[in-house]
This record gives sequence, structure tokens and C-alpha cells, in this order.
Amino acid sequence: MKRKITRVLSPLRVVVLGYFLIILTGALLLCLPISSRAGTWTPFHDTLFTATSATCVTGLIVYDTYTHWTLFGQIVIIAMIQVGGIGFMTLAISALSFTKRKIGLRGRFTMQEDVGANQIGGIVRMTRFILLGTAIFEGAGALLLATRFCPQFGFWKGLYFAVFHSISAFCNAGFDLMGGSQPFSSLTAYAGDPIVSLTISGLIVIGGLGFFVWYDILRNRLRIRRYKLHTKVVLLTTFLLILIPFLLLVFFERNTQELHAGGTGEYLLSMLFQTITPRTAGFNSVDYGLLSDATIIVSVFLMLVGGSPSSTAGGMKTTTLATWFAGLFSVLHRRKTVELFHRRMSEDAMLQIVSVSAMYMLLFFIGGTLVCAFDPVSMKESFFEVASALGTVGLTLGITPDLSVPSLLVLIAMMFFGRVGGITLLLAFHGQHGATPSKYPIEKINIG
Repeated sequence: MKRKITRVLSPLRVVVLGYFLIILTGALLLCLPISSRAGTWTPFHDTLFTATSATCVTGLIVYDTYTHWTLFGQIVIIAMIQVGGIGFMTLAISALSFTKRKIGLRGRFTMQEDVGANQIGGIVRMTRFILLGTAIFEGAGALLLATRFCPQFGFWKGLYFAVFHSISAFCNAGFDLMGGSQPFSSLTAYAGDPIVSLTISGLIVIGGLGFFVWYDILRNRLRIRRYKLHTKVVLLTTFLLILIPFLLLVFFERNTQELHAGGTGEYLLSMLFQTITPRTAGFNSVDYGLLSDATIIVSVFLMLVGGSPSSTAGGMKTTTLATWFAGLFSVLHRRKTVELFHRRMSEDAMLQIVSVSAMYMLLFFIGGTLVCAFDPVSMKESFFEVASALGTVGLTLGITPDLSVPSLLVLIAMMFFGRVGGITLLLAFHGQHGATPSKYPIEKINIG
């Protein structure tokens, strides 16, 4: 009697291959003449780059979104942004639950990997919460933006612009439709507009906090003591990553005359926007060519850190940064454990943080070096672009449209790593095995 062997994809592989198929489908659709305003076929390497940027909610582009793509192409892009932002498994399981079909254990495990949940219990209920929260925040953002865009562009076009930018901001994507007046201009025309700037900024921050932080805040309201450790760390780190860089940018750009042309209020609003958007949205309300090298360095740091786990943002994540500083604090005080808010971090968590950080820094240096090798760009431009891709940000110093195909492929790989996660990719195709206790003797090495 023959034994029947069936190979079933692991949840991690389903997540990785799912995003790959979404990117490939989007790239093929964008290739079609119906997707470009010129009515011609768009080169596949360019559409692959655009589809990866949209699905990985990055925002780097080789063509201006408004002037090159038709309405059909723009809808394909915003659909990929939405799927990439909240996770394709969230949509798939929600669709199945609405049809009253039973969600199997395997589907729940895959959903857990896609959204980064700590446990499988209540995962289907969480998908409904994610969809409802997304609809509320994106809807509120669209209504606020419509108050500016509808008078400017007309009702229907203004409403479309409002919905597009609300989704793009909430999903931390950075795609915009403002190229009609000036290609690749992003939101520079609204540098002094508090409604547009603060609405986009608010959507970026809310999307970057993470689905589980929303749920914890909704459940406990203002009873902060009841918040989970994850929520406390995310909120505190997010606040500090807005406040400290904002003060630094205000100081660094104090003598940049072009940024002060609109008055103090517009200057401060622009600096706040440039503080928030590198984590990890990609919009900009000022020309990055005007900013000092000190501001560029701060922006690269913010892009690599990114948002929070289980959110629409990419990057190493705020919790990784917070734990690193907590570890430094423990070393300075000669503690044997890492503590946050009177809670002790497990050794497994610390190993994972070290692995994630090492992976991101390794990819950052490899990617930056390769782009420098493939194209005649400066080190600042190369590493800024790679940090933007790896952190799924979308900010650029203007070199993306002129990069060669090899450099574009490097950025595509960086965006995919940044969205799916380098560790996830390694585990997906290396295999997941149970932890094996070490049998080797312990021996110390000198550190530092």
C-alpha cells in the first residue's frame, strides 16, 4: 500500500508567497496599456517596482502616480496599498467569516503570522475589529481632506483625492496624486495647511500604532495602568520619537531661509510633518533638497526605526528601539535582566530583537553599497534611498526615477524584506524546527 504524502505550505510561507503573488498580479495589471495615460505597455521592471512599493506600503516611485497612471492604474495601486497595509489574510478571513464559512485552524495560524498576533485565540474577532477600525479612521480622514480637496478640484475629483490620500496615509504608503500641477511634488503645496498636514500626520501616527494598541486603548480607555506592556512601550516610544526629532529639526533648520518664507507657524508645521512622515509614510511637505545633512541623518534613523508591530508601518519597530535602550540602561546599572515598566523581558524576546536589528543593519549596509556600485550616486543619496525602501517609507532625494535596473531590483528586495520581514523570510524557507537545547559548555568572551 502506497503512502500518500502531501506537502502543505507553512503559515509563514503562505504569508510570503501571498504577498509575492499580490505584487506579481499588480505588476502585470500595471503593464497593460489601460493602466497608462499614454495607452502603451509599461516596462515590467517599472511596474514590478511600483507594485512592490504599493503592496509593501512604501511610496517610492519611478513614475508620477497622477501623470503616468490612468484611473484604472491608480485604483490598482490603491487596492494594493490597502491590502498591503492591513494584511491580505485579514481581508481573506473577513470575507470567509461574512459568508458564515468556518475558519480552520490553519487559516487562523496564517492570520496570526500575517498580523503579528501573540496568540491564536480571538483572531477572527480581531480581523473584524481591524476592518472596522480601518474603515472608521480612513473614512474620518477622507471627510477632513475633502473639506480642502473638493473646493479645489471639484466635488467628485476632490472626494476621490481625499479617499486616495486617506488610505495612503493610514496605510503609511506615501503615494499621492498631486502631480497634476508639478510631478513628484507630494504635499509641498500644503505645507502651511493645518487641515491637510495634521490630518495626514494623524492618520500616519494612528496607522503606525498597531491594531492591538487600538484594541487595548478602546477596552481600557484612559485607565493607563491597565494597558498591556506592549501598549505602554509603543505609546511612550512613539511620543518621544515625535517630540525629540521635532525639536532637533526645528534647531537644525533654523537658518534655512526658504523654510521660513511662510512664517513661523508654517515652519513649525512643516518640521512636525517631516518628523512624523519618515515613520513610515513617505509624504513630504518641503523639498528634501533644502534640508541639512543633520536632518537627513535624523530622517534615516527614523526610517529605519519605523512604526510599531502589528501596524501598517514597516521598519525595525518602536518596541525594538525601546528594548535596546532598556538593555543599555540595564547594562549601565549592572542588572542581569532587561526591564520595562516593572516587567522583565524574556531571553527569547531579547534574542529576537538582536536578530531583527542585526538583519536590518546588514541589509541597510549591503543595499546602500550595491546601489553605490550600480549607479553614480553619492553615499548620502544611496543610503537614504535604501533606508527609505527597507523601512517601507517612500521618501527620496530624487534619484529613484533615474536608477538603473539592478539598483531598482535592490530596492525591490529591500521593500519586500521591510514589509514581510527578513527573519520571516528566513524562517519561511529554511524551515521551522522546535528549539533544541544546547549541549555545549559555557565559555565567556570579552565584550565592549
